[in-house]
Amino acid sequence: MEDETSTKPFTEIVSAMGLSDILSDKAVKAQVVADCAALIDNQVASKGGFGGMALKTTYGVVKGMNSGYISGAIGRMLPEVVASLEPMWTEGEQAGDPVAYLTQNQVRAADVILGVTDRRIAKTDNGVVRSSYTKLRKSVKGDVESAVPELAKIFGRYSVVAS
Repeated sequence: MEDETSTKPFTEIVSAMGLSDILSDKAVKAQVVADCAALIDNQVASKGGFGGMALKTTYGVVKGMNSGYISGAIGRMLPEVVASLEPMWTEGEQAGDPVAYLTQNQVRAADVILGVTDRRIAKTDNGVVRSSYTKLRKSVKGDVESAVPELAKIFGRYSVVAS
């Protein structure tokens, strides 16, 4: 008996795969986590002024709690973030370029990402993380928005449908 996917054209199989599929391979997920951690490090490092100093200090405190805390947090959040962004990614595939689509809709994508973060922070028992996030939540919205194009590129690098 023939596998039902073997009778479908390759393009149909590829388009049936979603953004969440980038997390199905542990090695790929680890690389996506590393790329996202580097993205956050670069975003924080690029901040200037008093707000940047506050963000860098807070980030340093959180990062100093445990050297793997940031990448661990990304790894724990990534499946929910990817699942939440999946509808937008699909819209982008239908429009012809999911990376460009997320970039063009970075405010909406940032709201989706921050919604995931808000839900997770509400459940955390870590008072330092909750307090730090609460203090910076409003000011980081713009930072998340500006990170969306690079995040979309990261997803695009590992996505089956990347061009």
